[in-house]
Amino acid sequence: MILTISGIRFSYNNHPVLKDISFTLPEGKILGLLGVNGAGKSTLLKCLNRILKPQAGVIRIGDQDISSLTKNEIAKKFGYVPQRHSEESMTVFDLILLGRKPYIKWTATEKDLRIVEDIISVMGLRHLAHRQANQLSGGEVQKIILARALAQEPRILLLDEPTSNLDLKNQLQVMDLMKRAVTTQGLTAVVSVHDINLAFRYADYFLMLKDHKIHTLAPKDQITAETIQDVYGVSVMMGCVEDHTVVVPVKPIDTEDQP
Repeated sequence: MILTISGIRFSYNNHPVLKDISFTLPEGKILGLLGVNGAGKSTLLKCLNRILKPQAGVIRIGDQDISSLTKNEIAKKFGYVPQRHSEESMTVFDLILLGRKPYIKWTATEKDLRIVEDIISVMGLRHLAHRQANQLSGGEVQKIILARALAQEPRILLLDEPTSNLDLKNQLQVMDLMKRAVTTQGLTAVVSVHDINLAFRYADYFLMLKDHKIHTLAPKDQITAETIQDVYGVSVMMGCVEDHTVVVPVKPIDTEDQP
């Protein structure tokens, strides 16, 4: 199911944050959303699932304009993993079951419970199922929040810096779980990430924001050192290690020295 964004604009108190954002992303692909702090990455993700309402533009899943959908209908289309979340005082099972809320009318059905059980099994969380979520590590909680989003059975995953504050092992585990879900379920994912090396490892396309506009939208193999320098203001060297592109920062660029 293709995600199509056309002419999205958004401002906070007349301060423009997103200017004419347009792109298309096919199913089964991961879009890495990159840019410096304040470029508008989190705002764009929130516009995509209508947490924020854009001042202009259209968002479509297939041929359907999401502005015509209810909150429950949007929750069935988009699974959202926010940048910040509170560790709830409930069991892991119940926290993941919250992802079924758009489908539950009176009480959880056997189908709802089975879906949660399946996700817990697939994501290797069975040993945590009856633990209190607020007693777990940051990496464990992040996996649970991703599991909750997958319990919504969405077509689009939106992840806002899902590896922030995680150690290296947990970063790879969370991103591996996301990649597996996209590949096996034919989902589409938009992932805001600061670590450009993680983006090169997992994303299929890059959308790089600068000055609140799209600076670059391209397959990752078309991203150059010059592109990264222009977006981040840092000179870099690029190489390859075991088929993975690696970016090594060299030094910040003095803007006064640029033409």
